[in-house]
Amino acid sequence: MRLLKFKMPNNFNLFLFGDKHHGNAAFSKKAYNKLIEMINSEYEGVPASRNYGIDTGDPCEFITRKDSRFAPEIHPIPPLTQIKQFCEDYQPIKHAVLFMLHSNHIQTLDEIGNATKYICEELGILYGTYSAKITFLDSNDELMFKAYGSHGRKSINSTADDPQRRRVNMQLILKRHLREKASDCALMFKGHTHKLLLQEPTPELCLKDDTKKIVSFYPDPTAYHKMFYIPKEMRWYVNTGSFLRLYALNKNTYSEQAEYDPVDLGFAIVEVRNKKISDVKLIEV
Repeated sequence: MRLLKFKMPNNFNLFLFGDKHHGNAAFSKKAYNKLIEMINSEYEGVPASRNYGIDTGDPCEFITRKDSRFAPEIHPIPPLTQIKQFCEDYQPIKHAVLFMLHSNHIQTLDEIGNATKYICEELGILYGTYSAKITFLDSNDELMFKAYGSHGRKSINSTADDPQRRRVNMQLILKRHLREKASDCALMFKGHTHKLLLQEPTPELCLKDDTKKIVSFYPDPTAYHKMFYIPKEMRWYVNTGSFLRLYALNKNTYSEQAEYDPVDLGFAIVEVRNKKISDVKLIEV
């Protein structure tokens, strides 16, 4: 766990992405190129110079011959070469990335050293450990909001038959995984599951009086951004997606052998306007 602080402009976009699995034959170069393009372009009226990113980990595949999932056709590139190629492909976005988190796939190399820390040093970005709390400050060092991020370890699945119920079930599981990890974070996110999920704040109808009449209202989630305790229903919860396809033509991926279902490839963008989280968009590629 790290406690990190960043001084930010009043308006910016925060890209949340991870699980690239560089070195796997099912890695989607198309989806990754979309991320590079968007980070280096104006988005929703904010210039590219105010686009930032947080990498939630699993940058490379790192499945070795000792792993039961290893297959030469899926893992043709050895881990050290994966690191080299990943760092080369990361050059167009490294300037925007605030930090990278440690993760489970890359931990397979921990016996010879921390590969995430090595990658971060090579790229000149911060190493975030496995999870981090982030404080975003304005130009006067005043708090905007805090965030909690982790690569994650737990899976998110639902066996409900109805697609709408499946999605709601997974949103609730995502919230359950994150909500107790910090009380003062308006934004909470994780990677690992390869799913692209968003649970928005869900304010409930409230009643108050002005001594003369009863007035109904919905609380404003941004009003809680700076509090030490943010009600769990007033936070943003994000599962940051991936860049790994289920299938690779004419090859046998371990994902299909495990009977995983297809997932949307992509990433999330947190829109911060006037120092507050105004929206979070899921970018499906």
